[in-house]
Amino acid sequence: MYSIATVVDDFINRIMVDPRLNANPLVDEAHHRVPPAGFKYLVTEMVCWATGGPQKYTGKSMADSHAHLKITSQEWEAFLDDFQKTLDKFRVPTEEQAGLKGIVNSTRSDIVVGPGLGAGGKS
Repeated sequence: MYSIATVVDDFINRIMVDPRLNANPLVDEAHHRVPPAGFKYLVTEMVCWATGGPQKYTGKSMADSHAHLKITSQEWEAFLDDFQKTLDKFRVPTEEQAGLKGIVNSTRSDIVVGPGLGAGGKS
């Protein structure tokens, strides 16, 4: 858990100031409204849960927590770029990167708003 928390700490610090993400005024506002420590806690909890626990994720669903942000595919790609930079910084092994990327990518349809679709793929 401590290694995950360290990686999450860097990643959240990185995305909170990424101008590609903060160009979306809804994301920028959320980044300034949500205390980073709480955000880091929930992301750490979620990653620990998704990778086998024993932690349980207690936050909102990805769709519920992201629908109002209207995140685009381009913003998602910037997010993934930041994620890769963090994984590279900590020299996360390739096999573990693949698992983590799989977890992250499994949330895309709940986070990214497509043409005519809301988060979660609902029209």
